[in-house]
Amino acid sequence: MTERIQLPTLPTEKDYDGDEFSPIYTTTVTVHGGAVSHGRASGRARSSDGALDLDLRMPAELGGDGEGTNPEQLFAAGFAACFHGALSLLARQEALDPAAISVAATVAFGRDPEDGGYVLHVDLVVQWPGVAADVATGLMERADTLCPYARMAWRGTPTTITLAS
Repeated sequence: MTERIQLPTLPTEKDYDGDEFSPIYTTTVTVHGGAVSHGRASGRARSSDGALDLDLRMPAELGGDGEGTNPEQLFAAGFAACFHGALSLLARQEALDPAAISVAATVAFGRDPEDGGYVLHVDLVVQWPGVAADVATGLMERADTLCPYARMAWRGTPTTITLAS
C-alpha cells in the first residue's frame, strides 16, 4: 500500500510584511569536480540530506559526452516543478482540478550579446486541457508572481559568494 503524499499548506496570499528575508526552507547541494576537476564536465552533486546524489556531465552540444545530468536540466526541472506547484495551489483555490496541468521548461544556455558572457533563457509552456484559456492565463499570471523561480527570473536573486576559511 502506498502512503498518500500530503499537499503543501503554504498560503498563496501575501501574508508577510517584514523588513528582512524570512527563510522557510533551506537546502545545500555541494558539487565536486570529479575526474577532470570540472563540476560541469565530470562533477558530482550531492544534497546535504543525501536525497539528491548524481553525476554531472556536459551535454554533447557543449563538447561533453552527454552521458549524465547537466545544470540546465536541473534548473529546468526546478523551475517547471515550482511553477507547476504554484499554479496547482491557485487552481485548487478556484475549485479547479490541477491534475491535468503540465509545465515544460526549456532552458537555453548561450552567449549574452551585451558582454559575451554566458546567459540562460527560459521558456515555460503550460498545458491545461479542459480549462478555458482566459481562466488558465489569469491563473498563470498569478503563478508568475507567486513562484520563486519566476520571481527570480524577472527580479533577480540576492547572491553571496564567500571563500570558506
